Amino acid sequence: MNRSIKVRLAFIVVVLLFIPFVACKKEQEQTVQVAEVTHSVFYAPLYVALSEGFFKEEGLEVELKTTWGGDKTMTALLSGGADIALTGSESSIYVEAQDTKDSVMNFAQLTQTDGTFLVSREKVNQFSWDQLKGKDFLGQRKGGMPQMVGEYVLKKEGIDVKKDLRMIQNIDFANISGAFSSGTGDFVQLFEPTASLLEKEGKGYITASFGEASGKVPYTTFMAKKSYLEENKETAEAFTRAIYKAQKWVEAKQPEEIAKAIQSHFPDTDLDVLSTAIKRYKQQDSFATDPLLNEEEWNKLQEIMKKSGELPEFIPYKQLVDSSIAKKVTDHK
Repeated sequence: MNRSIKVRLAFIVVVLLFIPFVACKKEQEQTVQVAEVTHSVFYAPLYVALSEGFFKEEGLEVELKTTWGGDKTMTALLSGGADIALTGSESSIYVEAQDTKDSVMNFAQLTQTDGTFLVSREKVNQFSWDQLKGKDFLGQRKGGMPQMVGEYVLKKEGIDVKKDLRMIQNIDFANISGAFSSGTGDFVQLFEPTASLLEKEGKGYITASFGEASGKVPYTTFMAKKSYLEENKETAEAFTRAIYKAQKWVEAKQPEEIAKAIQSHFPDTDLDVLSTAIKRYKQQDSFATDPLLNEEEWNKLQEIMKKSGELPEFIPYKQLVDSSIAKKVTDHK
């Protein structure tokens, strides 16, 4: 047998030995489809988990899609279009109130304050909440966390949302900032980086933070159908471990470094705008430092819903919160 034939045979043997290894690796990598309610710097730890390879480290291939609105996000989850949803915890309560046979369980918290800011059309040097009286307020979707927290803050500041201002709620979630830019409303409630972007363009001015005004609440959590968590326990644990790694990473890093890590997820947004938005969120402790949703926060969520007239019924903590995964991942007792 000549040398060239030996070399070719050796190469074939190596390839044949390598193929099962690659196939095994692909077989072990679990695909997880995640639907996010909006695309915002508010969810920075999720994008860090993607860009820094934390999901990959856990053997997961995460496919992320933005579904723009709590109702659409829950539809994707319930119909099987997504394995995991990232949205406001109130969505799971609405589903439970419909006597679902497969409860939607909150298993990992991502944000722990409201993530919206009050943006004014005109620059305000000394702001007070009563300046909203008699104005057009471009709010968020009725029944969603941004709107309910917004109303909670306004009521706390002595503003009657039905009498003291003109509330505009007939604009689709994804089009709110565009409507404001086009001239609708004197004030608007927006997430980052949209709020900072409008300010940079001179189309609005960040006047106050709903997150600072409302305090801690389980604003955005990862949730899945109870059946999914029971059938994919290891996957859910791996997913939560990756999120926890990202949360600790974000906690330890400066806004500029975080902005660089997630810039690929916001290709049309300048790095300085991302850094400014992240700095605001870090200053008000919006990013949860671990995935555990506690009972006190859960009860405060329902208090906010009740005051907004949107709580269909009180749901006990353990009925819709599976804390076992987060406790295992973080070694909480």
